[in-house]
Amino acid sequence: MTLQPHLRVGDGDVHDVALMPGDPGRVERIAAACDSATDLAHNREYRLVDAEYDGVPLTICSTGVGSPSAAIALEELAAVGVETVIRPGTTGALQAGIEIGDMVVATGAAKEEGTTKRYERAEYPAVPDFEVVRALVDASEANDEAVHVGPVVTDDAFYAETDDYVADWEAAGLLAVEMEAAALFTLARRKGLRAGAICTVDGNLVEGTQKGTGDATEDELPPKARNNVERMIGLALDAAATLG
Repeated sequence: MTLQPHLRVGDGDVHDVALMPGDPGRVERIAAACDSATDLAHNREYRLVDAEYDGVPLTICSTGVGSPSAAIALEELAAVGVETVIRPGTTGALQAGIEIGDMVVATGAAKEEGTTKRYERAEYPAVPDFEVVRALVDASEANDEAVHVGPVVTDDAFYAETDDYVADWEAAGLLAVEMEAAALFTLARRKGLRAGAICTVDGNLVEGTQKGTGDATEDELPPKARNNVERMIGLALDAAATLG
């Protein structure tokens, strides 16, 4: 059997629906929330597990940080049969009033990255599939989560997000900034796949609560932020179960 060069999986190894977190460590956390899980492969930033949740088989595959590695993962998952992908991730809010621990479901992603420009013109939209968006919003509302639905921005340069960039994104009405959605949405559209993204807010750039700043301890976080990643994982799995 021929294996994909980076993911190290082949035909028949993966399921139709895949969750694609960035952090390889988050694969284990997602698998722990499933009814069963089996390790598939682990190479570089890519860790893969097959699992079952609420009777629906799914694959979990980390992408690492940024659009280039996310695009590689999606290319290779598509080559071995994945048809629907959900990115469960973290994000920095760009609008006042979006709180740490809130959820953001993306309806589009501005292309402040270089990967998609190798596939198509920048004017072509990076948009998710409507059915995936609806499933993620429905899951959030069913669990009484504070969910913000709208466009985000995908940026390549985490440490180059200046005040001017943030002000421009805020003025444009973009809800949050992350690093992978535009690539996943673009490639999924071009390949006829379904894609969507739900991210939990871990900081607010316009309010000065960026991830990694300050000396706040876990107890000083708002209560809903203390287990925000676990809650986000549950929402992504609930949505995946309806799409499988």
